Order: sequence, then C-alpha cells, then structure tokens
Amino acid sequence: MEAKLKPADTTSVWRKKPMYLYEQDIQKSELKRVLGKWSLTAIGIGAIIGGGIFVLTGTAAHYHAGPALALSFVVAGIGCIFAALCYAEFAAMLPVEGSAYAYAYGTMGELFAWVIGWGLILEYAMGAMTVAVSWSGYFNKLLHLFGIDIPFWLRNDPVSAAKYAVDNGLADPGFSVNLPAFLIVWVVTAVLVRGIKEAAGANNVIVIMKVAAVLFVIIVGAFYVQSANWIPFIPAPEIIPGETGAPHEAYGWGGIISGASAIFFAYIGFDAVSTQAGEAINPRKDIPFAIVTSLLVCTILYIAVSLVLTGMINYKDIVGDALKAPVAAAFDSAGQPWAVFIITAAATAGLISVMLVMMLGQTRIFLGMAKDGLLPNFFRSIHPTLKTPFKSTILVGLVVSLVAAFTPISILGDMCSFGTLFAFAMVCLAVWLLRRSDPGRERSFRAPFLNVIAPLGILTNFYLIINLSELAQLLAFGWLILGLGVYFLYGRPNSNLNKL
Repeated sequence: MEAKLKPADTTSVWRKKPMYLYEQDIQKSELKRVLGKWSLTAIGIGAIIGGGIFVLTGTAAHYHAGPALALSFVVAGIGCIFAALCYAEFAAMLPVEGSAYAYAYGTMGELFAWVIGWGLILEYAMGAMTVAVSWSGYFNKLLHLFGIDIPFWLRNDPVSAAKYAVDNGLADPGFSVNLPAFLIVWVVTAVLVRGIKEAAGANNVIVIMKVAAVLFVIIVGAFYVQSANWIPFIPAPEIIPGETGAPHEAYGWGGIISGASAIFFAYIGFDAVSTQAGEAINPRKDIPFAIVTSLLVCTILYIAVSLVLTGMINYKDIVGDALKAPVAAAFDSAGQPWAVFIITAAATAGLISVMLVMMLGQTRIFLGMAKDGLLPNFFRSIHPTLKTPFKSTILVGLVVSLVAAFTPISILGDMCSFGTLFAFAMVCLAVWLLRRSDPGRERSFRAPFLNVIAPLGILTNFYLIINLSELAQLLAFGWLILGLGVYFLYGRPNSNLNKL
C-alpha cells in the first residue's frame, strides 16, 4: 500500500490524491457494473455520431477542403487519437468515475484536477443544452415532412420567436418556449434515473438505428457517385466567401487543415466512455478498447460519408448552409427526395443518444468530485434500488431543460468545445508526467510512442482552442474564474485530503 501523505503536504492546492484511495473508491463503488466492452463502445459511438455528420460534411467540403474533405477527417481523427490513447492508458490504471478530473487528481494535484473537472462540467452541460435545441430543430423538420407544424411560439425560445415573428410579419406572441427541447430532456432524464442498464439499452438501440442510417447514406449514395466530381481531389487554393460572407482562402492543403478544424467537433464525445468506469464490468480492459474502437469506427464512417457526398455532387454545388441539411440536399439533387425522410429521422434519433451520453457523463463527473469532498454530498447520493445518482441527474435535467427551453443557443457549442479540448490537452500532459514520475505502476494498456503522442496531443488541442471564437474564449474564461471561486470557498476546505 502506498504511504499516506504527510500533513504538510495536504495543505497545498497541488496536493495529489494517493493511489490507494483510488483503489478504495473502486472497492466501495455502489454503482452497478453491467457494461461490457460493446455497450461501452456503443456509448462512445452514441456520443460521437450525431446530427453533425449530416451537416458538417457538407459545410466543410463547400467552404474548406472540397473532395479532399476525406483527408480532413483523417487529420482530425489523428488529432483525436492522441488524446484517446492517453485517455485509454489512464482509464486502464484508474477505472473510476470522474474521467480526466480523476486522472489529474492523482498526477497533477487538486487545483489542476478541479479546473479540469469544472471544464468537463462546462463541456457536458453546454453540450447537452446545445444538442437539446438541435434535436428540437430536427424534430420539427421531421414533423413538417409529415405535414405537421407546431406553432412557432411553442418551438422557439423567446428571442428566436420574436425574430421569427418579425421576419414573417406576425404579431409578437408575448410568451414562447422551446417545448420539444424541454420535453426531450425530461425523457432522457427519466431513462437515466431508471438505471444505467436501461440507459445503455436505449442507447444501443439508437446507435444501431443511426449507424444503419449512415450506412444507408454510404451504400445508396455510392450508386450516384460520379468520379469526375473527385477531380481534382485537392483543388487549387482560391479565395471564396466564407460561412459569414467574409472572404477566406479555401482548398489546397490549407483547406484540408482548416477543414479538419471545422469538423473536429464531430469527434468529441469518446471521452464520455471513461466516465462509465464505475459501471463497467472489466474497466481496465474494456474502457481502453471502447475508447479506441469507437473513435476508429466513427472515423471510417465519416471518411466514407465525405467521399460519397463529394462524389455525388460537385463540391462547389454542395449546399453550404448547415440549416439546409447538405447531405439530404445532395440526395434530393440526385432525384431521391425520399432519402430526406430517412436522414432527418436518423439525425433526430441520433441526437437523443448524444444527449443521453452527455447528461450521463455530467452526473458521473459530479459523483467523482463529490466523493472527493470537493462538491456537496447531494451529488453523490445513490438511489438504494436503482443504483443511480438520481438527485444530481434530476438537477442536471432541470437546468438543461430550462436553459434549452428559454435560451437562444449559438455560442454554447464553442464553449462545449473549449471544455473538451482543454480536458484533452490536460490528459495528454498528465499521462506523460505520470509515465515519468511513476514508470513502475501497472498499466494494462500503454499508449505507444508516448513521448511523441502526448506533446502532439497537447499542441493540437491548444491550437484548436485558440481558433475558437473570442466570445467563447471569454465566456469559458469567466466560467473558469467562477470555478476557482467555488473551489476556494467550498472545495478546498471540504476536500477529503484535509482528513488525512
């Protein structure tokens, strides 16, 4: 057993959680261990594949890379695999809920771990809110295809509803709410409260549906591919109007890199697998397997979709407006408007599983931090029969549903990305440091070529952070400042390490 910390060591904000305490957490876990490697892999795929695959492929091809978008997906996938391999090594050593927060606590100190945990809360909360609003949009489109239209004041937040009224010459409704977004959050909350087995089962069904839809796009679309649309595969660089109308340089190798940045966020979510370590049957082996497998599967599907899309229609003719569903529009132009129904239905179903995994990850981050005393015991309360953190799940559902129902969400996607990229970079740094400071520790999975992978992961993720919008960076910085206040007022005084 590892020696306990000296009392002097426990007063520092850089105090580290001893490894023997992690072992105690694993032994005392009240969560049900019911997730096998394929259920965990489905959780990863469920988080990664959402409506974005039907949107980002079109916008990135039109505005950035042209037919070479497939190479952009390769570049982005390589960038993700740096972080994924580091996550996998840590998850094999420390199979506890808490993800990057837990990993940093044992290697880089309490304050650093808190900042990462606070960033993960930002990632999952903002992600769930954004996805809820996106789901509402796809759901309303699906209803419209069947001739059903919800009144605009019941499908928009107050700001968006007022704008819709002005644009369409309608009277201001006075009250409006995004009711579909509100309701779907509570449906997901109910599934999560019922239990991880039920949540994983629902996720598995949805993942099968949306992977089938992606395969449908690939297989059916392949019959309409014209190889001439791939020539030249890497178009010569040129100045074109961007998504905001401002001119920018697209195509060429620069376009491949900017395309990778544009579609990188279609990959985020595989880290949610590591939050399920407390419910995995064999976490030391299955978590690394699920992280790497889900990322590889999604990368292959993304590359195939991008090749089919740019083969079906010339990259300059691909619809660049994300709201007009570029992939669906490509099938429409190929004389297959019926495919729009399948693609819209798949995106609608797919976003439910993304929301489910985001909210699932959120509550497990809370659980890990509360077990360490850094958050109130409310967040670690486990239902006696359902064996789920039901109180924090209901609280997360309440906050996410209200924000999604009444807030116009535009910058939250970037804020979600900030939390994700920051955590990715810190995991790469933490696993690198631990490999040097504790090389003899048992590692059932070891990231290969770590001295190359870890630095590249750190540089890649920080490069993407500085390319986020300035407003997102400012808001995320404000969130981190708020988090430091919470840490010094509550977390540090109540940390379990004070009792050692």
